[in-house]
Amino acid sequence: MQYRDKQYIQPDYRRSQAVVVDRTMYISGQLGMDTATGQLVAGGVQAQAKQALINMGEILKAAGCGYENVVKTTVLLADINDFNNVNDVYKQFFSSNFPARAAYQVAALPRGGLVEIEAVAVLGPITDAS
Repeated sequence: MQYRDKQYIQPDYRRSQAVVVDRTMYISGQLGMDTATGQLVAGGVQAQAKQALINMGEILKAAGCGYENVVKTTVLLADINDFNNVNDVYKQFFSSNFPARAAYQVAALPRGGLVEIEAVAVLGPITDAS
């Protein structure tokens, strides 16, 4: 399965938003873009993180699952000093069954974004190893 929201994909930015192999869904990095306008949302890194996670939620929903199915995320930041601000938003979406996570500062993000979040999710029930 490949998921593409044609409203979101811009002519210069073609990719699969997610690819499913067996029970594993690989979700491409999500920027804080308003899917209606194709523009980054205003309001800084927290607003962009929230929109990126909302966008990720729509992809998860299209696959019949939710945030609880996410087992790994990677957070890319234009400024690592924004980590705590992004984490404040992140914990609103992941309140239990916390996925493994890595966070990195990068030289630049597409379209001048401040944060990009990619994820790996497992379709169906998940067993916690702890």
